[in-house]
Amino acid sequence: MKTEYITPFLESAATVIEQVCNVATLRGELELKEVSLREDHVWIMVGLVGQFSGDVLFGIHREVALKIVSAMMGGFPIADLDEMGKSAISELGNMISGNASTLLYSRGVQIDISPPILVDESAPPTFSGKALSIPLTLGEMGQMEVQVLVIN
Repeated sequence: MKTEYITPFLESAATVIEQVCNVATLRGELELKEVSLREDHVWIMVGLVGQFSGDVLFGIHREVALKIVSAMMGGFPIADLDEMGKSAISELGNMISGNASTLLYSRGVQIDISPPILVDESAPPTFSGKALSIPLTLGEMGQMEVQVLVIN
């Protein structure tokens, strides 16, 4: 699995989060591991097709997701991830993935992305295989995890 597939998603996530939340980001260590969806997290899944196929998953602890949605809504306090909050956090995944696909294109890799899907913990999709995974620290807000699962 090529690490150049995950780099544009990390670059894009850092840029988008820094702009939307006004926080500095810091990358953690890259790992190759089994795809896993941790509990108490909001998972945004975006499908990838083109020169390679797969999925990118953004995992955000619920408390961090509430902070991000609050920042996206101008600092308005958010207590629960209602439909508006789910829409906002899905749009975050769309912004990151759209920017990443532009970065990939500028590097000679053409992909298309699907609309983001919030993955429900009660009925998560089944994944098999290994993903490139890296945590991204969002200032004092907490962490987000980026997992890229490439099928071909």
